Amino acid sequence: MAFFKKKKAEPSFAEPLRGPVEWIIVGLGNPGKEYEYTRHNAGFLFLDVFCNMKQCRIDRLKFRALCGETMLGDHHCLLMRPQTFMNLSGDAVGAAASFYKIPPERVLVVFDDISLPFGTLRIRRKGSAGGHNGIKSIIYQLGSDQFPRIKIGVGDRADRSEELKDYVLGKFSKTELDELKKELETAVSAAEQIVNGQIDQAMNLYSK
Repeated sequence: MAFFKKKKAEPSFAEPLRGPVEWIIVGLGNPGKEYEYTRHNAGFLFLDVFCNMKQCRIDRLKFRALCGETMLGDHHCLLMRPQTFMNLSGDAVGAAASFYKIPPERVLVVFDDISLPFGTLRIRRKGSAGGHNGIKSIIYQLGSDQFPRIKIGVGDRADRSEELKDYVLGKFSKTELDELKKELETAVSAAEQIVNGQIDQAMNLYSK
């Protein structure tokens, strides 16, 4: 599982940060060692892969989240890993959006989706919570569901008698993590396109 560990970046950011924060990119999950590599933490794992690929860090506590910053093209982005636990993710996201005056349309949320087969992505411009408590909290705090999102498929329970909560809080196997890493790298490319105004192209290229 070492491939998810963050590389040390020298300097802290791949390129100098320019201008005010324009976008917020949020990966959803639960803080704490016991939740590492669980299906419900697919959004956190996305940010690990993002930071490895873009050579940036998420290491400052602000807005009840671990935060970092990077440039995607000409866009200054705030990266957020909420530390509120999933059901209160919106408290962190809402505080950051209010502080930086970021509209919902520029808040990109990456999270797990039990309704999608494992190893697939789905990109949406907006939408309902679909039963996901983290998204429900963000919708409530932003007062809008008009924010883009990248859904990471974690579905296909082999044992249908298993409780849903136990499944999403279960850990990925090593084989699953190897496959998931490829999907998360694709999700990073999709995020870059979305931030640069190419969400239609991202939906056509990457949604399965």
